[in-house]
Order: sequence, then structure tokens, then C-alpha cells
Amino acid sequence: MADPQKKWVSDDVLTYAYLLLYIALSSGQIFFNKWVLSSKEINFPYPLGLTLLHMVFSSILCFVLTKVLKIMEVEEGMTLDIYISSVIPIGAMFAMTLWLGNTAYLYISVSFAQMLKAIMPVAVFILGVAAGLEVMSCRMLLIMSVISFGVLVASYGEIDINWVGVVYQMGGVVGEALRLIFMEILVKRKGLKLNPISVMYYVSPCSALCLLIPWIFLEKPKMDEQRTWNFQPVILTLNSLCTFALNLSVFLVIQHTSALTIRVAGVVKDWVVVLLSALLFADTKLTLINIFGYAIAIAGVAAYNNHKLKKQTSRASPDESEPTQSILLIQSSNSNE
Repeated sequence: MADPQKKWVSDDVLTYAYLLLYIALSSGQIFFNKWVLSSKEINFPYPLGLTLLHMVFSSILCFVLTKVLKIMEVEEGMTLDIYISSVIPIGAMFAMTLWLGNTAYLYISVSFAQMLKAIMPVAVFILGVAAGLEVMSCRMLLIMSVISFGVLVASYGEIDINWVGVVYQMGGVVGEALRLIFMEILVKRKGLKLNPISVMYYVSPCSALCLLIPWIFLEKPKMDEQRTWNFQPVILTLNSLCTFALNLSVFLVIQHTSALTIRVAGVVKDWVVVLLSALLFADTKLTLINIFGYAIAIAGVAAYNNHKLKKQTSRASPDESEPTQSILLIQSSNSNE
């Protein structure tokens, strides 16, 4: 007969392993994208093309895993009406988020991009109020003010600020906020609850198509004209595989932990990215004002997460709330992959 204590220890170890895998893949993917887009060795400064490659790779791999190998299952319930009214807007916003977020790496440092992303809850809340999904309150107004103040302080401490990069990153934040709003509408109003692999199965092809059109007009002419870029199939395939592995790691973490755990892991990942980027990239120069402002913003984000989770718990039973939390968590802290 199996020892219950040993089983508890093994489950605990497995949970921590999944969390470490998620943090490592999430932060590693950000560094990997920055290196591919900015390094002279790769010489592939095409964020739109790179993001398109990720979505095509994800679409193919999702199809193989669910329809050919049948290792994973796509949840039923998708209709043409839901796909047109919900999945297409989600796919378009996802494409916009990744495109603009990756483009920002050409102009600003990884750490500063991460600091700017802390403003995400503010954008989500404002758009949520506009869509009738959130209610303005003194508590939320205070939390939003703390986050905004922290991001402003962090930005003030940035030595080499590039406003073009800031605009791209803020555009990515707005795109991600809109995506989360559409996801919440999909879950609450359409009543469709999908696991992360099902989300990627439906969203990735749509995002790829949304990226293909601007790529043809914006980046393909530059690539044809310059011909100085170096397409390295092994590195770019590995980069795409890491992106897909990141999505699967989120899937594993959601299955084996709670929504609160992955939110905490996301905060840890953010700090890992900010601090490690200062060691890995020459364009990253952290100041005390940067770190102080970011700490204030993260404190606000933690308060926001705590408020949201309490609200979700009070509205639904554990069995009902967890799928909703899972669908909204997928990629929400990885908008730059």
C-alpha cells in the first residue's frame, strides 16, 4: 500500500517542478526573443515575421497533438457564431499584443518593457468598466493609482528612454487588455469554457492570418530589399518550440496548482526577467528609481490579483471558478511571450 506522506511529498515536488519550468520558460522565452531580434549574430530584426512564425508553428503543432497523435483533446462546444464573434477578435488582439510587444524590444530594454507591462491591470480595469464587466470603486481606484504611480516612477528612472519603444509596448498592453476582455466575454456571456490547449488550437490559426496580412505589406518588402538578414532554421524552430512549450507549461501549472499560485509565479518571473536582463544585455541599465517604482507597481498588481481572486471565489464554487481563471490566465503575464 502506498505511503500517503510519500505521495504528498512527490506531488509537492512535482508542483514546484512545474512552477520552476514555467518561470524558466517564460523568462527564457523573453530573453530568447530579444536575442533573436537584436543580436548581430542572428540578424533577424523582424518582430512581425518572428511572431507569425510562432503562430504558424503553434497551429501546426496543436493540430498534430490533438488530431493526429491525439495526445490531447480539444474541448467541444465551438460554433461558427462563437468563432466569428469571439475567437476572431481574441486572435486579432493576441496577434497585435505579440507583434507590438516584440517590436518594442528593438527600441527599449527587456527590463523597461517588463516594467511598462505592470500597467496591464489598469488597462484591463478601464476597458472592463467601459464594457460593463467591472464596477468602479474607491478600493479599485486606489489600486489603479498605486500601479500607475509605480510605473511612472520606474519610467522616470529610465536612463535611455525611447518613446517609440514605449508607444509600441503600450500598444501591446492595450491589445492584451482587449484580449482579456474578449476572453471574459467568451466565458461569461457565451458560456464556453476551454482549456489552454483548446484556446491555442482555435486562436493560433486566426492570429497567424491576422499577422500574415500586415507582414506581406510591412516587413516582406524590407526583407526582399535588404536581403542582409540571416534565416537560421534551427534557431528559429527552437525559438518557436520554446514558445509552444511555454504554453504547455502554463497548461501543466494550471492543472496542478491554483490560480493564485500561477499569479504569484508570474510576479516572481517578472522580477527574474528585470534583474537577469541587467546581467545579460548591454542596453539594460537599472537604477534605484527603476527598482523602487517597479516595486510599488508590483505591490499594486499583487493587491489587484488578490482582489480579483476573492471576487471570483465569492461569485462561484471552486469547480466553476477554476476554468474561468484558467482561461483568463493563459498568456496574460506573457504578452511578449
